Amino acid sequence: MAENILVSACLLGAPCRFDGTHKRCEAVLALALNPNVKLVPVCPEVLGGMSTPREPSERRGSRVFSRSGEDVTAKFELGAQKALEVAQKHGCKYAIFKERSPSCGKGEIYDGSFTGRLIPGDGICTQLLMKNGIMVFGDSEIDRLIAAAGLSD
Repeated sequence: MAENILVSACLLGAPCRFDGTHKRCEAVLALALNPNVKLVPVCPEVLGGMSTPREPSERRGSRVFSRSGEDVTAKFELGAQKALEVAQKHGCKYAIFKERSPSCGKGEIYDGSFTGRLIPGDGICTQLLMKNGIMVFGDSEIDRLIAAAGLSD
């Protein structure tokens, strides 16, 4: 039976990022070729009702703000909840998410100043998934995911 893995849709080439582009990741696409893997794409920000394109957002503590100062935390929390529901529906124990995102970031995120400065932290969706027992890996950690899920040859 295939391992269902939640994945940021932008990593698969979906143009759902804030600027209307994608961040297609060849390592994630290669993982999709593994017959023991089924990737389940989500974009928590879109699931939370945000448009594409949209104003960029960054975390400041437990809140998320757009560049113009609008508090968009509720949309991020709704999207995270919906992504969790998708993960649970598909029995996902693992997720591969776009690093540094205010939704999906794992380990480091932008600091909320919109200056490109990074700080230790996780995105809103990543936090919720991990709180619910789903292991989240950043897009540069594909090898760690493969080892954790026992997907290597």
